[in-house]
Amino acid sequence: MGNWSRAGTMISELVLATRNRDKVIELVALLGGLGITIHTLDEFPDAPDVVEDGDTCLANAVKKARAIAEFTGLPAVADDTGLEVDALGGRPGVYAARYAGEGATYEDNCLKLLRELSGVPRERRTARFLTVAALALPSGKIQVAQGTLDGVIAEAAVGSSGFGYDPVFFIPELGMTLAQLASDQKNRVSHRAKAFASVREILSPQVVTVPPVLSL
Repeated sequence: MGNWSRAGTMISELVLATRNRDKVIELVALLGGLGITIHTLDEFPDAPDVVEDGDTCLANAVKKARAIAEFTGLPAVADDTGLEVDALGGRPGVYAARYAGEGATYEDNCLKLLRELSGVPRERRTARFLTVAALALPSGKIQVAQGTLDGVIAEAAVGSSGFGYDPVFFIPELGMTLAQLASDQKNRVSHRAKAFASVREILSPQVVTVPPVLSL
């Protein structure tokens, strides 16, 4: 694990390597207060559309972060999230965003998941989110972090907040789906929040206690 600020690599600007507007809003909230200027890809209209063809969330996150850091000449951060459903043998996994096909909407993916779990009892609907975040420098140096969240796939979509599979991902400890949580509450407990807590530590000049960070 390394803290780039303490190692002499001061980061004052950061590009979010995603065109997903819902994710941009969430990442800005998760990375706020660090005194870093955050750029979105709207400022770089010619930036490449990075194909997420990796077999793991780690491979996709690293590929996106490296490509955008190289193109912009600025540090870039990317993440990729998978959803592992035990009753489906770990599917959809890394293919969660396109589970119902290329160009699928959030609703399409949720409906397919609910159809495949039709008749499966609650005790067998256990699942977990895995988010891997990658922070890349233009030099090619990478640090990555990950976060997980355990839960249960609900029998129907509930809640109107969040995005992706949030309406069908039920957290027993809270008695709600992710889509029923206020954004500030979600940003304290989610898989993405846990991963980006580690990213904040990498970016911060202060040393804080966070989940483990892996380095490539």
